[in-house]
Amino acid sequence: MSRRKLIAGAILLVVVTFVFTSGLFLYLLNLQTGDWASTFKFFRALQVVKSRYIEPVPMDTLMTGAVKGMINSLGDPHSIYMDAKLYKEFMIETEGSFGGVGIVLGVKDKVLTVVSPIEGTPGDKAGIKSGDQIIKIEGKDTKDMALDEAVSKIRGPEGTNVTLTIKRNQEIKDYTLTRSNIQIKTVAGKMLPDGIAYIRISMFNEMTGNDFSRKYQEMEKEGMKGLVLDLRDNPGGLLEESVRVAGKLVPKGPVVSVVTRDGTRETHYSKLEAVKYPLVVLVNGGSASASEIVAGAVQDTGAGTLVGVKTFGKGSVQTIMRLDGSTAMKLTIAKYLTPKDRSINGVGIEPDVKVEQAEGKEAAKDVQLDKAIEIMKGKLK
Repeated sequence: MSRRKLIAGAILLVVVTFVFTSGLFLYLLNLQTGDWASTFKFFRALQVVKSRYIEPVPMDTLMTGAVKGMINSLGDPHSIYMDAKLYKEFMIETEGSFGGVGIVLGVKDKVLTVVSPIEGTPGDKAGIKSGDQIIKIEGKDTKDMALDEAVSKIRGPEGTNVTLTIKRNQEIKDYTLTRSNIQIKTVAGKMLPDGIAYIRISMFNEMTGNDFSRKYQEMEKEGMKGLVLDLRDNPGGLLEESVRVAGKLVPKGPVVSVVTRDGTRETHYSKLEAVKYPLVVLVNGGSASASEIVAGAVQDTGAGTLVGVKTFGKGSVQTIMRLDGSTAMKLTIAKYLTPKDRSINGVGIEPDVKVEQAEGKEAAKDVQLDKAIEIMKGKLK
């Protein structure tokens, strides 16, 4: 066999192998014909950077950058790439404790915004409020900062400081906070006069459903005749736990429906035969996500009265998908609908009775809670 034929055969083998491998890859990704050019562009860029960049770059670094860029390109502040550190912190947070200053962040109107401070934490004690805009972290502008990057910068070792520049209305102020180990007790309550039980849920983590059931039973033993449920500044959390709480409050039927891109619907139900006690639910602009699921179910089923101001309006559902042993991505995979098929994403829930919280000298007075108690007394009569 001539040398020319050997070379031609080798080239043919390389081409066939490349076409087969590329075809298999595209098949596995379920790409359309029009996506081939974009996929080729990606591999071309990867090959050029890998071979021509002035310094050697580990393949893991390049692929991590590609994954982060892919997720960031979605333009969805709730879909993020989690490196090993962030993923570990997230898992600890949902289990009930994490390190930081105790503020839950979101993005509203493309601005990094405080969804709510967590009670008793450095952020809460410093006077940071729901709706505050964080415009700088340690002097760095947050305008183009990804949500996960902002969270990572604010968290840190216990005892260290972080400075946040916060805009509230037109006032801009620096807050220097000392980080602490945040232990989250999500459910608290007490018995008020006239048999009115007050239960507050600060967020929904893995313990919330059980803790709420225990507190609910405790209030029953103390003679509960009606319940005021406080979901103000509750940034949400685990959907399953909000369904468990709603299952103690709303009658048998749908609590929330989760609808995916292809229209598939998964509906979560309450099995409660009948509402046992009159109910008033307190909400505000810091009530988001899972707390809006509970509030929406209460409002749509008529199980209780919502008091306060309009909720945050986060009606999308995220899931955590592991990428390897230490990293993951949080991806928006669905929207949720209330029992009456309302989508509240970006809209929020209007309360049945609107009550603005007091400001200035009257701020120490909880006029929203006072109104809730007044309404409950009327229900009990």
